[in-house]
Amino acid sequence: MSIFTPASHALDASGWLAGTRRLPSPNRDARPDGMAIELIVIHNISLPPGVFDGDAVIDLFTNRLDWDAHPYYQGIRGLQVSAHFFIRRDGALIQFVPCTLRAWHAGASTWMGRERCNDFSIGIELEGSDDVAFTEAQYAALIPLVRQLRQAYPIRAVVGHSDIAPGRKTDPGPHFDWQRFRAPGA
Repeated sequence: MSIFTPASHALDASGWLAGTRRLPSPNRDARPDGMAIELIVIHNISLPPGVFDGDAVIDLFTNRLDWDAHPYYQGIRGLQVSAHFFIRRDGALIQFVPCTLRAWHAGASTWMGRERCNDFSIGIELEGSDDVAFTEAQYAALIPLVRQLRQAYPIRAVVGHSDIAPGRKTDPGPHFDWQRFRAPGA
């Protein structure tokens, strides 16, 4: 298990965090030439929805999900998605895509009039759903992770998936505490 602390996780030039569990996802590609990383998108995910144990999310992001293991998976069969980071309920941090590459997390999206947010964003998935609060351990990992990403890249904003895909996405959902996340010292 890897809990994020800035002292134990240095970001290297390729965008991998040292000391973080790496599970490289094939669902990634190059960012457009010269594209700066200016946005962080916060998501929530659980598979099946509302289930927080097991490795279904990991399997989805690495194209190993057994589509027949649960009836819900039939509706997402063949989906190829990823995120740069996944923060489990216990605060464990997993990295699937180095920050310098494009992860497939945002889908059809627009921010400040710019489409294709995957081109210029970092995706962070929190293990959760719209129906439950996130854990203390998740905020304890998320806040310093975002702080470190802001130091490494010219990040202009941190938004929810719902902000860049309104009407299509609702995450991170009503239980994500934006005030706590943005508090001074956070």
